[in-house]
Amino acid sequence: MSALVPRERIEQTILIIRGHRVMLDADLAELYGVETKAFNRAVTRNMERFPDDFMFRLTKKEDEDLRYHFGTSRWGGRRYLPYAFTEQGVAMLPSVLPPARHRPCDQG
Repeated sequence: MSALVPRERIEQTILIIRGHRVMLDADLAELYGVETKAFNRAVTRNMERFPDDFMFRLTKKEDEDLRYHFGTSRWGGRRYLPYAFTEQGVAMLPSVLPPARHRPCDQG
């Protein structure tokens, strides 16, 4: 059985974007132990479960601002802008991810 992720680690991934406390798709995928591509595929197959107040895609400017703030580059990056999930969106994830991925696990 996998250990739960420490609260501090989760809190470090919470950002304020558009006035909402959100977590980005890559951070959530890591917490759930899946690749971001597979995570987003599961979400996009179930878009009807994620209205705008559950999830939204970052704008190019928002993405660039985050990259600048955290000092990350585009090399080896993504093709698509990241999704941001509100608390309601995060709560919806277990209904779209495979059962083995319902609880975040400690990867470290």
